[in-house]
Amino acid sequence: MQSVLVADDEPHLRLLVRASIASDAYAVLEAADGDESWELIEQYHPAVAVLDVRMPGLTGIELTRKIRAHPQLKGMRVVLLAGSAREAGDAAGRGEGEGVYIPRRFSPLERLEVVERALHVA
Repeated sequence: MQSVLVADDEPHLRLLVRASIASDAYAVLEAADGDESWELIEQYHPAVAVLDVRMPGLTGIELTRKIRAHPQLKGMRVVLLAGSAREAGDAAGRGEGEGVYIPRRFSPLERLEVVERALHVA
């Protein structure tokens, strides 16, 4: 069973993302900040990490850099949650993530489709 990490400092947003992607096909891990996220990533090596661009501790962008630099995490996919189109554009301009950004206001179905696409690539 593949795992997906959902990392956001807002509990209701983690719940929304988790509910959107929950399935018998994969386990969903949750983290409230970037430091907890990194601990879970190192321990579980999830196939996909859905990371808030801005969260306490390590940000989603900083985590993406650490993931890319870690040899054991080469196949891991990253999806960044961006609060705005500008935030997503800033991250994209720096080449962060996998070029996949989910605005916080995405529908649950769209969120699931993005994560499933990332899982199929992972």
